Order: sequence, then C-alpha cells, then structure tokens
Amino acid sequence: MKVLVVGSGGREHALCWKLAQSAQVEKLWCAPGNAGIAAVAECVEIGVGEYDRMVDFAVSREVGLVVVGPEAPLCGGLADRLRERGIAVFGPSGEAAQLEGSKDYAKRFMNRYGIPTAASATFTDAEAARLYVGEQFAAGKKAVVIKADGLAAGKGVLVAEDQAAAEAFVSECFSGTFGASGSTVVIEECLYGEEASILALCDGKTIVPLVSSQDHKRVYDFDCGPNTGGMGAYSPAPVVTPEISAQIERDILKPFLAGIQAENLDFRGVIFVGVMVTDAGAKVLEFNVRFGDPEIQPVLRRFDGDLCEVMRLTAAGQLDQAELVWSDDPAVSVVVAAGGYPGRYAKGFPITGLEDAEKDGAVVFHAGTAYKDGAIVSAGGRVLGVSARGKTIREAIDHAYAAVKKIHFQDCFCRGDIGAKALARMEK
Repeated sequence: MKVLVVGSGGREHALCWKLAQSAQVEKLWCAPGNAGIAAVAECVEIGVGEYDRMVDFAVSREVGLVVVGPEAPLCGGLADRLRERGIAVFGPSGEAAQLEGSKDYAKRFMNRYGIPTAASATFTDAEAARLYVGEQFAAGKKAVVIKADGLAAGKGVLVAEDQAAAEAFVSECFSGTFGASGSTVVIEECLYGEEASILALCDGKTIVPLVSSQDHKRVYDFDCGPNTGGMGAYSPAPVVTPEISAQIERDILKPFLAGIQAENLDFRGVIFVGVMVTDAGAKVLEFNVRFGDPEIQPVLRRFDGDLCEVMRLTAAGQLDQAELVWSDDPAVSVVVAAGGYPGRYAKGFPITGLEDAEKDGAVVFHAGTAYKDGAIVSAGGRVLGVSARGKTIREAIDHAYAAVKKIHFQDCFCRGDIGAKALARMEK
C-alpha cells in the first residue's frame, strides 16, 4: 500500500517511524516532513495548507491511505476533499473536526450528550466577558479558565488565578493576538485534579481507547511558566486507574460515539480527550481530533502491532476487526526545545549527538528540524522528542534523559521532571 502522511512535526515523525515498520507499506511519503522524517519516508515539498496540491499528489500517485497529522488541515476539510476523490483517509471530516476547531462547538456537543465537563459560558463581546469574570471572582471562585475559541497551537488558554490576569487575557484574546481564534472566548470553571490524555480510535461505529498517557504543557519544571505545545509525555499514566479507565469509557467515550452517530458526523480517525481526574471522576478539558504531540511518541513506542493495518481498518469503517498489541513496558518522551520557546527563539543551529543518542535503544523524533549545508539544524520551537522504553517508569525516564544528554545545539533546553508525577503516584 502507498501511504501519505500530512505534517512536519514530532507527531508525524512518530507516525512515519511506525508506519515504515509495516509490511503492508510499499511506499511512504510525508508532506512536507522534516529532516528526521526523511530517514524513514520520502519528503514532499507540499505545505499542509496546500489542499489542492495535496489532493492532486495523492490521486496521481495512487495513494491507498492518507494520514492527516495536524488539526488545521482537518478543520479545513482536507479529509473531505480526499474522500471526494476516492482516497481513503485516517482523519475526520471538516465538520467533525470542529470538535477541536471550536471550543464552543465542543462544549455544546458535550452538554447535549451528558459528557462530564467544566461549566462554561461563551462570549463574542469583550466587555461582557470581563463582567462575567468579575462575577465569578466575586462569587468566590479561586480561578477561571479562559480559552480562545479557535485553533491557537495550544497557546490560547490561561488558567487565571486573579481577576486582573483574567481580564487582561480576555482583552488579549479580543485584541487579535490569536487572530480570528480569539474573536470568541469560552470561560470555564477551573477543574482541580491531575490531567491525563486519552487517545481513542473511532470509525463512527466503534470506539477503542489506546493506552493512557500524560503530557506536560508548562514550559518549566514543576508545571511553571506559560503553556506550550507539550514539553514531554509518558505512558501509561498511573492516575488513570482501572476504575477511572472504566468511568472514562462509560461516561465519555460511549456518549461521544453516540453523539457523532446522532449528528451524522463522519469521524474516522482518532479522538484525543484531555481529561482532568477530579475527586468526582474524570471530566473533559478539551477534545482534539488528531493524535497528541508529544503523547503519541511514548504511546507508539509501546505499540507492537501493525499501525498501517489499524489505520486502514479505521478509515474503512472496520475498526472492530483491528488488533491492537501493546507492550507492558512504560515509555517516556522528553522534548528538547529552542532557547526562548514558547516565546521568540532563533533557528538554524547545528544539532550534534543524534546518532549517539539512539545507540542504546532510544528513538529521537524530530519536531522542528531541517537540512542546511548537509547538516541537521534546528527549525522550530520544539525541536526534538527523545523517547525511550524501560521495564519500569523509572528505567524509561533514566534511559530518555541519558539520551538527551548526548544531544546539543545552541541554547537548547528541556524540562527535567518528565514522569515525576508517575513516580510520585507509584511511591504512595
């Protein structure tokens, strides 16, 4: 089978790395790809937003399966265009992708189908939003969560612990900082507990959860600093106990499936549910309609099955026939970022130590890299995801950080506490 992966980040490198291991894949392309992906797939110079060129390429090359990695082309309807031309796609329709593309759309969907989530209100007027914020703090709320309604690369969210910060972020959203995404704002109650990431395959008839994971969104250790696209992840997440897992399937995943069926949404891909595990059980923080990055890295490190076959069956509406095979070994992925990220950062620095980092079984997924004068250089904020397995979570953490120490580029940095929450839970 000929397969095309759309995207250029660590998620797409992880997908290509695993797809390349399938005996079914006779040819693998990635558009546009990056320097790391080029080692396992042929990179094609087509941007993720060039829908016409992407469709024409898939048709002309007789691609049997397209895997759309990022959220923007899914929300833009790329899967619809491909299916109209007879191409099988792993990824939901543009309408179904609004579950990520609009926080308000997702909230209304959750409320219609009784999916547990934070109470919220939606605003298109800055003054009305600021008044609501004032009412919440006057009522004794210790914090509120403010979200730009549309796509903002994981950065259009603030957990505001005082009224002044909340009002300032509301003004920032409506000022155009996040473009059209900030023209509508969702304000939620703040949920307390521990977060986890639940990835589940769905073909519109069947929904199958993958192994649990946990992301680290804040840029610095101990969950300090601004939100990022993710600074590291591990799998499994001990906070997702067997009891919590059963509750998630009963109260979230099954109602989700019932909802997309009731609304005739074409959802053939993955639903990524960010949950907060509270004293009252798991509640949904957000829906995403693609694999989480970096969560997909440790999850795929634990997957011992044929990813191409699973994706093909999902795209064909035959997920009930898929076999998912998992290793019991935990996995950890540590993001190595450019100095200044998630703010302004420089690019183009040569990266050394990549081969040495992989000598003892670690895998280095490239998120923001490129070739320059024959060398691999930094080309993004999140540059690399260094992933390792171990017999225990402690062993996986040690292996990952041992590999990280072998990598260098100017001003690079990483969090030093990826997996610490898992260790703390296991030591209780």
